[in-house]
Amino acid sequence: MLSGAFGESAAQDGQTLVPLMFLIVIATIWLTTRSLSGMVATLVVLIFSILTALGIAGWLGIQLDVLSASAPTMILTLAVADSIHVLVTMLHAMRNGASKHAAIVESLQINMLPVFLTSLTTVIGFLTLNFNDSPPFHSLGNITAIGIAVAFLFAVCTLPAIMAVLPVKTKVAQAERSNDLWMGYFVECVIRNQRRLLRAAALAVIFVVPLSFMNELNDQWVEYFDHSISFRADTDFMTDNLTGIYNIEYSLSSGEPYGISNPVYLKTLEAFELWFKSQPHVIHVSSFAEVMRRVNKPMHGDDPAYYRIPGTREEAAQYMLLYEMSLPYGLDLNNQINVDKSATRITVIVENLSSKELIALTERGERWLQENAPESMFAHGVSRPLMFAHLGKRQIDGMLKGGVFAIMLITGVLIFALRSLKYGLLSLLPNVTPIALAFGFWGVISGQINSAVAVVIGMTLGIIVDDTVHILTTYLRARREQNKSPDDAVRYAFATVGRAVIVTTIVLAAGFLVLSLSAFEMNAGMAKITALTICLALVTDLLMLPALLIAVDRKKVAITREEIRSLKTGIS
Repeated sequence: MLSGAFGESAAQDGQTLVPLMFLIVIATIWLTTRSLSGMVATLVVLIFSILTALGIAGWLGIQLDVLSASAPTMILTLAVADSIHVLVTMLHAMRNGASKHAAIVESLQINMLPVFLTSLTTVIGFLTLNFNDSPPFHSLGNITAIGIAVAFLFAVCTLPAIMAVLPVKTKVAQAERSNDLWMGYFVECVIRNQRRLLRAAALAVIFVVPLSFMNELNDQWVEYFDHSISFRADTDFMTDNLTGIYNIEYSLSSGEPYGISNPVYLKTLEAFELWFKSQPHVIHVSSFAEVMRRVNKPMHGDDPAYYRIPGTREEAAQYMLLYEMSLPYGLDLNNQINVDKSATRITVIVENLSSKELIALTERGERWLQENAPESMFAHGVSRPLMFAHLGKRQIDGMLKGGVFAIMLITGVLIFALRSLKYGLLSLLPNVTPIALAFGFWGVISGQINSAVAVVIGMTLGIIVDDTVHILTTYLRARREQNKSPDDAVRYAFATVGRAVIVTTIVLAAGFLVLSLSAFEMNAGMAKITALTICLALVTDLLMLPALLIAVDRKKVAITREEIRSLKTGIS
């Protein structure tokens, strides 16, 4: 029923909220770019990218499941980002007087390298999901990586071709000048207050990032569903009025055939049963010791004093045979004892616990057996919920480790592509800070990191790197090719790609906020923290990154001028 509820919830969101998210993204593109042709071209890129990725996945035999079914949403984010950068730069050039052909050429010249680097680094990030222990994450990473790769091709080939054919109206020069004035005022504020911004960023990191340690790596499967979903309502009713749906099983061996009749074994089994009953969150414990107590009492005239384990091995064996013979046809003890009667099964029914709590309770039971039972009686707790609890923990750990590996690999790629160790390492700060801050805020908002939330690192890393790479490459172009000062290079970067970075964030945040309304927590939680991370990335890239670049390069320029002045003094 749980597996069915997962599939039904994902399918319901796929039929309602995901299409609505898609429409919101498209509508927001039209509102922010004020270009119907641009909206149509972006829509074509999105559809082509998603369908091509799913088609290639079908050829490769990759299966769609609850996790990999979210790949189109992730492809959507990067395809939108690539398209908007090309589109906004082109429209900006046209509204400033350039012809359509010249604007397309200029846009590709400015955006080709950063869009390529963004796509490459994001593909690397999603391919690291193959290090996860769970095959569904492999499918998710591979489908998304394919989609991002083809989205790059469609964004730099198909989109410019469509825009070259479709009519493009650019009758908003006054509004464009107003936007330029606003962007110019903003960048001047950043330049004037770069030291204050760096101090504010440092304080934010110091006070917010430690809050991320409040998060727990956890999964609570039943609570993935809102109370509006019948599965959640039914399981809550069953837990409150009947029993729980989570269980732990132990197969406890006596160490010899027919050894379960040994009173020492039965008394240890009874002690283990009573210990579990005293534990919090335990609803019911089913044990063979209970059968022996219930048979022993009526065999002694229903004397309450004999509601206990039989005193001898022979007595216990006879009672067990009598009980089995008295059961109706088709009923026996095979669900509690094995064939040679050397081991019994104890079943512990618990409340709807989180993965962490379920694993902790199981481990406490195993420690009790190690400390209080014979060596032959020790067993590990098993059950389907426990299996998924361990699997979820390994998935989350794998996702976090894969995210760290992806960040290191992406930093290496940027060092090589930018031909600068300094700027490559500098990009690490604006790439890591938004994720760290987002998880810090999430520690206060929720405090629970499940499998879906862990995916956010890989998914948002592409958007974060996208913003950073566009600003950084444009800044370096102004410094290296146009020999601009650090301040002027920042002005050039904001004037060239600043608008596209803002539009990308608005579009994607609007789309994910729609998805956050889902009754399915895997989608809702992922959408909430993704929107939060994307917004924090915008703040970081528009405030902290320019301040870092100015601080680093101003110092270099100041040293160079001082050296020149000293050299002149020495010559004199």
